[in-house]
Amino acid sequence: MELSDCSNEYEKLVVRMNMPRVVIDNGVCPNSTVVKIDSARSPGILLESVQLLTDMNLWITKAYISSDGKWNMDVFHVSDLNGNKLTDENLIRYIEKSIETSYYCKTEGYTGLTALELTGTDRVGLLSEVFAVLADLECDVVEAKAWTHNGRIASMIYVRDGNSGTPIDGDSDRVQRVEGQLRNLLKADDGYQNNTRTCVTYGGNTHMERRLHQRMFMDRDYEKKFDTEKSPIVSVQNLQKRGYSVVNLQCKDRMKLLFDVVCTLTDMAYIVFHAAIRTVGETAFLEFYVRHSDGHPVSSEPERQRLIQCLQAAIERRTVKGVRLELCTADRPGLLAEVTRVLRESGLNIARAEISTKDGIARNVFYATDANGNLIDPEIIRSIREKIGINDLSVKEPFPTNCREEVEREQQHQELQDHNGRNGGGAVLVSLGSLVMRNLYQLGLIKSYF
Repeated sequence: MELSDCSNEYEKLVVRMNMPRVVIDNGVCPNSTVVKIDSARSPGILLESVQLLTDMNLWITKAYISSDGKWNMDVFHVSDLNGNKLTDENLIRYIEKSIETSYYCKTEGYTGLTALELTGTDRVGLLSEVFAVLADLECDVVEAKAWTHNGRIASMIYVRDGNSGTPIDGDSDRVQRVEGQLRNLLKADDGYQNNTRTCVTYGGNTHMERRLHQRMFMDRDYEKKFDTEKSPIVSVQNLQKRGYSVVNLQCKDRMKLLFDVVCTLTDMAYIVFHAAIRTVGETAFLEFYVRHSDGHPVSSEPERQRLIQCLQAAIERRTVKGVRLELCTADRPGLLAEVTRVLRESGLNIARAEISTKDGIARNVFYATDANGNLIDPEIIRSIREKIGINDLSVKEPFPTNCREEVEREQQHQELQDHNGRNGGGAVLVSLGSLVMRNLYQLGLIKSYF
C-alpha cells in the first residue's frame, strides 16, 4: 500500500472517530422531540447542526449548548411547523443520518447553475427590473432568495441558459453583459454607489441564507438604522473571572431565529462555548457565552456596540414584513419577470422573496408591502390575483402559526407575566445559562460551570 493510501485511510478513520453521535428522543418532553448531538469540537460545527435542523423546517423551541474541552454536547427541543413532536420514523432516521454524515459528506450545492450575488440600494420595483433583465438575456431563474434591510438589498440568484439549460459562466462576453446591466440597475443617487456589488460564480456549495447574511454584513446594513424602537434587545457583558463575553438576546420567536444568531456569531469569528435558549409564549430568550477566535472576550466598547448592532440586524433581516403571497404554477420563460412586473405596477414593494423551480413547477413566495412599507389594500390584492390567476396566487399568513395546545399557551403566558413581574418588565433579560450549566454539572455532564 502506498504511503498516500495509508494517509487517506488514516484521515478517514479520524473522521469516523469524530463523527457526531445523535440520539433522538420522543419520550422526554410532551410537546417536542429532543435531539441530542455529541461531537468533537471544531470550527463551525454548532452552525452546521443548527443549519441542518432549520433547513428541515424544524422549529427549535429550546436548546442547551455546552463545550467541555474538545467535545460538544448540544441538546435541541424541536417541533414541526404546527408545534407537534416528530412522529415520522423516516424523518427521524433522515435527521440522524444527515447530522452524522454532514461533516464529511458535503453536498455539491447547485451544480450546473451559475450563481449571481447582488447587493445595493433597495427601491420599489428593483427586483422586478432585475428579473426582467435576466429574462431579456435569456437567463432562466432556477432558485433565488432576496432580503431587504435598512434600505439595502441582497440577493442570491441561480440561473442557467434559457435555451440549452447549461451554466452561462462559460461565455465571458455574456457574463460581462449580465454583470454590467445588473450593476446599472443597482446604482443609486444617495451616496451608496460604491457599495453596489455584483458577482458571478459557478455552482458552489455555500448555504444561500448564510451567504445573504454575509453579503449584508459586508454591505454594513447594520449601521444605517431607520427604526430603533422595534429593535431586538441585545446586551453584551464580560465575565472577567471566566474570560467569557455573555451575549443576551430577547425578541419575538420565529423560525430560523437561532440559525440567524449563530450564523452571525460564527461569521464574526466568535466561538460559542455555552448557550441556553428558551421560548416563553411568543418571546425568545437566548444567552451565549462566547470568546473571539483569538481566545479573548470582547475587548473594547466599539467592538461591543458593533456586535450588538450586527446581531440586531441579523434578527431583523428575516423579520416578516407585509403580506405573504404564494405563487404555484407551471414554469415558463419570463414567468418571474411577468409576475413581479404586475406587483410593481400595482405599487407593491417586495421586502423578501424566495424563488424555486422543481420538476417544471414554479413555487415562489413574496413578502410584499405598499410603497410606504404599510399593509396592502385588500382591493389591490384582489386585482393582482385576477391578473396573475386566482388559482395560481394565494395570500397566506406572514408565517406559519405554531399551533400549540391552548392550555400550554395560557401556561406560557402566565410564566412570562411572572417573569416580567419578578424582573421589572420584559426589557430585563433573563439569565438562563448559569442555571443550565449548574444542572449539567450536577448530572456530571460537564466538568465545571461558571
